Amino acid sequence: MPIGRPISRTRVFILDEQLRPVPVGVPGELYIGGDGLARGYHNDPELTAKKFVPNPFGSVDSTRLYKTGDRVRWLANGLIEFLGRQDEQLKVRGYRIEPGEIEARLLEHPQVQSVAVVLRNYAPGDNRLVAYVVSKTEDTGTGDSRVSQAGEIDFVGQLRDLARRYLPDFMVPAAVVTLPELPLTPSGKLDRASLPMPEGERQLDQEFVPPGTETERTVAQIWQELLAIDRAGVHDNFFDLGGHSLLLAKVHTRLQEAFQRDIAMVDLFRYPTIHALAKFVSAESDNAHEDHEKRQRKEDDRTKRLKAGKDRLKKRLKRAGKPRLGGGNVE
Repeated sequence: MPIGRPISRTRVFILDEQLRPVPVGVPGELYIGGDGLARGYHNDPELTAKKFVPNPFGSVDSTRLYKTGDRVRWLANGLIEFLGRQDEQLKVRGYRIEPGEIEARLLEHPQVQSVAVVLRNYAPGDNRLVAYVVSKTEDTGTGDSRVSQAGEIDFVGQLRDLARRYLPDFMVPAAVVTLPELPLTPSGKLDRASLPMPEGERQLDQEFVPPGTETERTVAQIWQELLAIDRAGVHDNFFDLGGHSLLLAKVHTRLQEAFQRDIAMVDLFRYPTIHALAKFVSAESDNAHEDHEKRQRKEDDRTKRLKAGKDRLKKRLKRAGKPRLGGGNVE
């Protein structure tokens, strides 16, 4: 959203984290200086020191700059475009994310009324994006309202597909929670503290099929522990359940410990469901067993041939009546 140009006798700068000016079109933080700059926050020297910083460009008319916390960028026509707040940025797996970009994509669904994307901590070092969605409803004539056009499970699946189609993997929410309305503070802002923690339930549109083999149960148990979910079906996709590459590395370690064999990391991407992965692991184990048996048979055949050769040599030496060179006996 364009917010115009600076007013008279006001200096504005759009800077990066190292207080360096950014080029046109590149997002940065808005800093303000000039005659209209306040002295600071009343009776709050700590906040004043944090928000009013020395001017790195040494301007005579503005020795200090106000750190607004607004993310903006210069447009080619000289206007400033507002992009959001710096404190709303999220950091997931090393990436800086604008939740507004994810929210804008989800709002493209015709059934979405409002949405908020936040970062939730599932475990130490395990932060995941969660989308809280309020759907448009229709009156049923009984005073109740319900999700229109589709059930909640299908609705969540549609939102996942929408996010996955337009956003990179690290920006796809790990969970989608539907709410009747978003909680707000008395001032009308989103009350993030009141947003419920996602429950450890499946949010997939396919029917739940429990693990049937011992290998499937082992894989499912590892998934459930690391994904912090109640259950995982054999046809559930690891990434649809909220998994990502960092969690997959932990799964990789646990699987190798459980099955006592080497498993290539690429195979976990190639077989993202419990059924496919368990089938691959079982087949590889069977192949390894068969290879071992083949090697053992070859070794046994080689041992038999060596023994037969030694026996023939002993017989020939006995018939010739000649002692074995070196004076030893042939064994």
